[in-house]
Amino acid sequence: MTIQYHIKQIENLLNKEKIIKYDLIQTSFDIACVKFELCSGDKYIAKYYINKSKSFNAINAEKDNLKFLNKKFNFFPKVIRYDDDYLITEYINNDNDKPNSTNEDFLESIIKIHSVSNKQYGLYFNTQIGAIKQINNFEDSWTNFYVKKRLNPMFELANKNEHMGNSINYKINYLINNIENFIPNNPTPLLLHGDMWEGNILFKEKKFMGFIDPGSFFGHNEMEVAYLRWFNPLFIDSKFLDKYNDKIKLDKNYLIYEPVYQLYYALSNVALWDKLYIKETKRLLKKLRL
Repeated sequence: MTIQYHIKQIENLLNKEKIIKYDLIQTSFDIACVKFELCSGDKYIAKYYINKSKSFNAINAEKDNLKFLNKKFNFFPKVIRYDDDYLITEYINNDNDKPNSTNEDFLESIIKIHSVSNKQYGLYFNTQIGAIKQINNFEDSWTNFYVKKRLNPMFELANKNEHMGNSINYKINYLINNIENFIPNNPTPLLLHGDMWEGNILFKEKKFMGFIDPGSFFGHNEMEVAYLRWFNPLFIDSKFLDKYNDKIKLDKNYLIYEPVYQLYYALSNVALWDKLYIKETKRLLKKLRL
């Protein structure tokens, strides 16, 4: 089906309001992301599957996630309309002009998310990362949740898509079987964005504007801190950990086990994007002295 067909369906979902301009921003994981403008001048984002053959609907998961977050925060896109095939959300104005240090507005927004707590790890529904289902069934143990619902499933998927070698597989299996010796077992379950990398953080004229593409769950907030530091963007500066620690205390051993959390994201990049991240997986294992 052509993009014109989908534009017509989106207009129908908007009570036949006329779309005067549209732009296909990107296509990934069989999902198209279109920015469009109505006669009123209002701009929105629409997402839809190009080939809808999967049992897991990542667009539906994003809709549920955004509706959940919209009740708590004002820096995620508001859900405007949706049905089984389309999700229409608010467009957050941005220009990709990122700051060269950690701004207070950005830091405060992270702290607001990480200040929402829960009794267990997980969430009331499954979410997605890169259109892959994240199982969020609640667990009382963080180590159990991290291994069963995050690290091991992504490890298996990475191995399915790319053969990483016996040495890497042995070391990751060792880590999985001895995870309680590497990360805290029962940190406070705090709300996470779930996929907080540079591409999902919006700025305009160096001012923080909002987050997109969440994959939320209640987990260890330091997992998200580790992800933010992993890609080393300029707006996560050398004082970021100190600034964050002033608001929410980090474990004294955080930097020792930080690579355990970064390993999950390295494996997700192996599974979803590029086998070159196998080299990064090796680096993180070496950092853990495995």
